[in-house]
Formats: sequence, structure tokens, C-alpha cells
Amino acid sequence: MKYKEKLIENFFKFCASITIFTTIGIIAVLLFESISFFRDVSIFEFLTDTQWTPLFSEKHFGILALVSGTFLTAAIAIAVALPIGLTIAIYLNMYAPKSFRKTLKPFLEILAAIPTVVYGFFALTIVTPFLQTIYPDLETFNSLSAGIVMGIMIIPFISSLSEDALYAVPKSLKLAAFGMGSTRFQTAFKVMVPAASSGIIVSVILAISRAIGETMIVAIAAGQQPQLTLNPTVPVQTITSFIVQVSSGDAPQGSVEYKTIFAAGLTLFLFTFTLNSVSFWIKKKYQEKYE
Repeated sequence: MKYKEKLIENFFKFCASITIFTTIGIIAVLLFESISFFRDVSIFEFLTDTQWTPLFSEKHFGILALVSGTFLTAAIAIAVALPIGLTIAIYLNMYAPKSFRKTLKPFLEILAAIPTVVYGFFALTIVTPFLQTIYPDLETFNSLSAGIVMGIMIIPFISSLSEDALYAVPKSLKLAAFGMGSTRFQTAFKVMVPAASSGIIVSVILAISRAIGETMIVAIAAGQQPQLTLNPTVPVQTITSFIVQVSSGDAPQGSVEYKTIFAAGLTLFLFTFTLNSVSFWIKKKYQEKYE
């Protein structure tokens, strides 16, 4: 019996270690190829140049152009998803009947299951023409429609995780607020949301990470013109869409142009790793505070 338990325990350890070794392998590949890239390109130029044209005759390797496009689309997505997702979470927790909550929540999570390429074509063929009726100068490829549709896609991340955080708040706090004469609105925003703030913040950070790492929506709807801008009406290129462009065969393997995808991938990894670490730190800090 003890032998079987030990065997099962070792199997579980092996399964858990797969994720660790996979992560180490990814980091090793990114670092090795990025070091090779920075032997040919100055890291100072990479971090400070405002142009990104590695596939042009006049080559520039300024990652800022891709970073600005990435964060512009992610900022638009969060501006759309945060108020809608948080409102849905509060409604499900404070106002919706239990039967309706059980019905609506799975439908929300269907949004996360839709292929992102479908979202991309939706942004390009539906959202952009609609926005052009309001703003005729809007270009066909732009970060605004890509960001809006990306925001729709990440609504389930915020609404579901925030609702779980609100549901985890002790019912005694809610009942105490009602006992003191608070309305549902007052209880929601002055008691429940502050008490669940750590979970809500974590859900927002994870949603930002998801938006930063999105590929197909921005590749289809935002265009492939890297430029350092905060104008949401013009085409931009994100880190992920550039990686897709080069990986599709626009640069010969082993060339400096090809190696740019590893430097860009390492930059993207550092951003998402930082965001995930911050969310873990926030969650741990609040857990220690309330223990």
C-alpha cells in the first residue's frame, strides 16, 4: 500500500515538474537566441530607437514601436472590459437570482471559448465599418476596433474572477451592511468591492496579460505598421503580430531579421511575467493581511 502511495506521489511530482521544465526550456531558447541577436544589434538601439523596420532596406530595431502598439490595444481592451466585467460581477453577486446566475455564467464563459480568429474577422468586417460611420477618417486597420473586440473577449476573465472574489467575501459582512440599513448599491460598492479588491485587481492584471499576449485579433484588425503612436485610429503592430509575420516566412531562418522574433518574444515574456508576479504578490499580500 505504501509502495503504491509513493508511486502515485512520484507520478504527481513528475506531472507538476513538466510545467517547470517547459518554462525553463522556453526561457533558455529565448535567452540563447536573444543573446545571438544582441551581438549584431545594440541593446541601446533596441530599447531607445523609435522605429522598427527590420524587414526594410533601411533597418531599425527599436522595440518601442511594437511596445506602444501592444499597450495601446491592451489599454483600449481594459477600458472596455473592466467596467462591463465588474458590473456583470456585481450584478451576478448582488442582484441576480441564484438560478439566473447559474444560467448566465456559463454563457459568459462561452465568449472565452470563441476562436480569436473569429474575433479578428468580426473586428475587421463588423466593428470597423460601424465605427467608420461615426468617424469617417478611421482607417480600415486600426487599434481602436481591435482593442474594443479584444475587450469583449476578455470580459469573462474579469467578470468570472471578480464574481468569484465577491462570492468569497464572508456573508456576515453583507448581512451586517444590510442590518445597518445599507441599500444593495451601497453594500456592493462600499463593502463588497473593497473587501474583494485583491481578487478584482488580480483578475484585471491577468486580463491585461491576456490582452498583451493576444495575437490573431491584432494581426487581422490592427494592421502591420509598427509606429510609435497613441492614436487609436491608425494602423499599428503589436509584438505578437510581428512574431506571426516573421514566422510566416518573411525572413530567412538564422538571419538577424529572423532573430528579432526571439528578442521581441523575450520582451513580451518579461512583460507578462512581471504582470503575473505582481498579481501573485497582491494576492499573497492580501491573504496574509486577512489571515
